[in-house]
Amino acid sequence: MRAIQVKQVQNAVCTMVQKINYQYPSDIYACLQAAADKETTPIGKETLRILLENSRLAAEKHIPICQDTGMVIVFLRVGQDVHFEGGSIREAIQQGVRDGYEQGYLRKSVVSDPLFDRINTKDNTPAVIYMDIVDGDQVEIELSSKGFGSENMSVLKMLKPAQGLTGVKEAVLEAVKNAGPNACPPMVIGVGIGGTFDYAAVLAKKATVRPVNEPNPDPRYAQLEQELLNEMNALHIGPQGLKGDITAFHVNVEQYPTHIAGLPVAVNISCHITRHAREVL
Repeated sequence: MRAIQVKQVQNAVCTMVQKINYQYPSDIYACLQAAADKETTPIGKETLRILLENSRLAAEKHIPICQDTGMVIVFLRVGQDVHFEGGSIREAIQQGVRDGYEQGYLRKSVVSDPLFDRINTKDNTPAVIYMDIVDGDQVEIELSSKGFGSENMSVLKMLKPAQGLTGVKEAVLEAVKNAGPNACPPMVIGVGIGGTFDYAAVLAKKATVRPVNEPNPDPRYAQLEQELLNEMNALHIGPQGLKGDITAFHVNVEQYPTHIAGLPVAVNISCHITRHAREVL
């Protein structure tokens, strides 16, 4: 049994929420640089140049890349041989978010009730927390901060099994077409296939935080990722929706077994920043 103080998790979350708002993840920044080299249209090339300059200024001046500093999502994978000490692990995560947004002067965007009151909580909590028990004695924190320009363009479809691969492709591409400029392209597209109504959406969210240089380990799904990416870029929505060659940086697909009567498909769209970080304690 390994003891871990919840304060360690709190401090890690505090640091992570600030870092991902000031700096691109390394995999996404590499995509941005590559896109700037590949883009052939003048307006697309200039738009990507501006995004690169914006990222440089944000990192140097320690100011947010985007004014929408997002709602925090935490995937916590806890080794079954870990024992947390010093308080509630869930509250430690929430306090880490509070501390990070306060210390980092990040915009607080969370409201207490989704329908009636809609009063700002003034500390960007609560975060959305998913916790899994896994083998081992480590704790992995995978964290993202999702702006709602892109989040609002995400969709969930309950397809019939007979719609198959064609139906999945159509659902994903339709979501990207409808997103247009609203999701601040070039985008990263997370696709969840299988599971249940709710779990397909979780899979799609998990897919957005998977590094884009890690293709799906199943070659069939890896091929689907590439085919979808090619078709998205053929739409010529372009950087920031101003037309161009690069509409999406990458497509990440996650899959899970499902019922014989179902084919759930969820599409979670991320903007050109796709804020994410991972730390292992």
